[in-house]
Amino acid sequence: MIRTILYCTFLLLFFSCSEHHTEIPETATDFCSSIHRNDSFSLSKELEPLSEQMKNSTGVYVLEDGGNSLVTRAWLCEYAEKTIDIQYFIFSTDNVGLIACDYLIRAADRGIKVRILVDDIMVDAGVHEILSMDSHENIEIKIYNPGCNLGKSLFGKLKSLAKDAKSFNQRMHNKTFTVDGKVVITGGRNIADEYFDYDHEFNFRDRDVLFVGKTVASVQNSFEKFWTDPISVPVTDVVEDKEDDFSSPSRYELLHQYACDPKNFWPQVRERIQNLPKAFKNIRESGELIWTDSLTFISDDPGKNRGRIRGGITTDSLISLVMQAKESIEIQSPYLITTDLGLNLFRETVKRGVKVRILTNSLASNDNLEAFNGYKSCRKQLLEAGVKIYEFKPDAAERFKIMSGELQQKMNFTPVFGLHAKSMVIDGKITVIGTFNLDPRSANLNTECITVIRSQKVTEGVLKGMEEEFKPENSWETTLTFNPDDKADKTRQLKAWTKKVVPKEIL
Repeated sequence: MIRTILYCTFLLLFFSCSEHHTEIPETATDFCSSIHRNDSFSLSKELEPLSEQMKNSTGVYVLEDGGNSLVTRAWLCEYAEKTIDIQYFIFSTDNVGLIACDYLIRAADRGIKVRILVDDIMVDAGVHEILSMDSHENIEIKIYNPGCNLGKSLFGKLKSLAKDAKSFNQRMHNKTFTVDGKVVITGGRNIADEYFDYDHEFNFRDRDVLFVGKTVASVQNSFEKFWTDPISVPVTDVVEDKEDDFSSPSRYELLHQYACDPKNFWPQVRERIQNLPKAFKNIRESGELIWTDSLTFISDDPGKNRGRIRGGITTDSLISLVMQAKESIEIQSPYLITTDLGLNLFRETVKRGVKVRILTNSLASNDNLEAFNGYKSCRKQLLEAGVKIYEFKPDAAERFKIMSGELQQKMNFTPVFGLHAKSMVIDGKITVIGTFNLDPRSANLNTECITVIRSQKVTEGVLKGMEEEFKPENSWETTLTFNPDDKADKTRQLKAWTKKVVPKEIL
């Protein structure tokens, strides 16, 4: 317990010393004057040919690369007709975050009701920006489990930690984006540059799934449960900014100009957004939108483990899937930290004759060195249990296929590529895409959500990508006699060594 409090205190000091301030530069140029919404498009119009199928089944399309995932979200914001409900662990006000905010405000200006739920601990925005956005008559922002970051002094944060360390550590890791109650995007991506291939130093290999139809209602119901739970608090009840006037009708103009500036959001990306209906039609007609009667969205309840010690709905569901496997399990998890329960589960699975392969981050590709230390401490036991382990390369050849073409055209070097996808394939027939990392935090502390897709065709596509990333050009195979820790530079190795103090149970 003391180690847990010491580590959380370190985090508080870190966040307090790195308080975020966003300053959007003024410009004399009107970049938005030539950019117009195409009023001939609408979401309902594009979905009309699918209306009958949507009543009884679910259409699935896996978003493998960040560029397409970003463009799809932007188009859905642009052509939403009633509501946008979004739920994220991280919503940064970096380049992608500011552009996302611009699209949401423009939607709200058209009368779309926008609700945003974000976890408190990773709010990466200033109070002014959040309150300014919330002041829009059609936008509501709530903060999940506040008290550890937004609007708190360092003393206030320490007081919250000392009062209830368990509650302090319980975070909302769900990621859902729902438009008009008709279309959902969910998966591993947060809202920040590095999840959409826009970061110049480090980007994630991630995976989302878009779906339309019957199962959308399950996501909407989950969102409503989180939104109405007392643990989700209106941002105006968490913080206040008495010095600013949020009544000016031009208060978003700087943001609009920033998002329209071709330096920040390239014209070829806007062109892709404009052409998305054509691309969507091609997807629909080519059969790439795959229909299934067996897609299940599973989410933990808000306030996970308020009434129990360990586990959760998503944890139980994943354990059940592993226990049902008969032939093979392929897993991608950026963080791999097994408890005794997890180790025994994999050991018994291998004993049944099931082949288990896991791709995780190497020291050289990992963005979380504390988590890497947790993985390192259990790596040998997993290997001895018969699990095959592969560690992602920071210069994986796959990045040239996955990363946004726009970024590669603009840069003369390639950022480090780290794994962030959280996916599992069972027996080559069932695909799981979600937010769940194989670590104690996802199992016992964070709320998580997963989509279980029982479709041979969807699974074949996801598995094809996984098989590529198991190859030597994309990952190292780790064995009892070899690991790639020394492939990381000396500075990174030293940083990892200095962060061994973190208790495993909160990783």
